[in-house]
Amino acid sequence: MRTNRIRTTALAATALVAALSLTACGGDDKAMGTKPAGSAETATPAATSTDGKAQSEAPEAGTPETQTVPAEGKHAGGNGNGDNQSKKPEASAASIATCTPKNSTVKVSKVSRPINHLLLTVTNTGTKNCAAYYAPFLRFDDAQAVYPILDDSKPQAVVTLSPGEEAYAGISLLGEPGQNEPVKSDNLGVIMVDKNNKSKGETTLKLPAETYTDSLGFVTYWQSDVENALMF
Repeated sequence: MRTNRIRTTALAATALVAALSLTACGGDDKAMGTKPAGSAETATPAATSTDGKAQSEAPEAGTPETQTVPAEGKHAGGNGNGDNQSKKPEASAASIATCTPKNSTVKVSKVSRPINHLLLTVTNTGTKNCAAYYAPFLRFDDAQAVYPILDDSKPQAVVTLSPGEEAYAGISLLGEPGQNEPVKSDNLGVIMVDKNNKSKGETTLKLPAETYTDSLGFVTYWQSDVENALMF
């Protein structure tokens, strides 16, 4: 009887130890299984947080298509979170009109320095801000091709004009002497473009007397001051 009781007790103890081991393993499995699953579920919102969304939707710097234009007044709505902040540049760009022949005037003038250069000036004659996007498209007389645009003159931001303010573009007329045959031109067509680089109207100007051009000249992007427009 004593031997049977000891054997029964030993068997019961062995079963208890096995049960406890299974329970402990099950608890570990549950902990290991539930927590990573919960971590994976909570990791997804973290990857798409408002900060991440703002960065993914923010315009690329350095390209004229996504440069930010200052908005007029305050932004509508907005509760300070990243989602609304990421939309502000789009709203700002949409609220600024393009400088066109309807709300601005363009003139061309001769300059003493640098030689063989002209200065193009656009003035906001409207009652609201307007943006001078990219560079003006130029056509000398009846030329079919647009005058070359100097990419190195691209500014860091789009030039925005308040009523009465001006923007400038420099026009280099000739390349190095003897490289090409100059052609005399009398008229200049100036085409303003919008933020999508689409034409918004053309203005025809009378060029200064004895204006000669060749295929090696260029026009700069619109600049906020004369010095930048004529430095190329």
